[in-house]
Amino acid sequence: MHWRVRAIRGATTASENTVAAIREAVMELLDQLEAHNEIDHQEIISAIFTTTRDLDAKFPAAIARERPNWDHVPLLDLQQMHVEGSLERCIRCLIHINTPVSQLEIYHPYLRQAKNLRPDWTLAQVSR
Repeated sequence: MHWRVRAIRGATTASENTVAAIREAVMELLDQLEAHNEIDHQEIISAIFTTTRDLDAKFPAAIARERPNWDHVPLLDLQQMHVEGSLERCIRCLIHINTPVSQLEIYHPYLRQAKNLRPDWTLAQVSR
């Protein structure tokens, strides 16, 4: 068993630009990410959150920091590049982690309207 640095991707959408809606979306995304991946929080290297420019009511990293075991994880928020016609109110997450799990075993949750961003991953993960 070889430990490697792996990346876990995920995305979701908030129903509106409010603290409550962003919190609900981020918590749901991280709940799914943690439920389907073998995560030891001591092995998380860092996590990056991006939001589209229409979400500015709350930093997703601040919400993640409220979760148990996330208070010492290095977190960063960024604004996603705007592309005309792209998915609105989208929150993306990229977590770097040390793990013995293979890349093919990692679950990358794409929730709500974000399912359309990576339909190949969404379909592959439903079949598990």
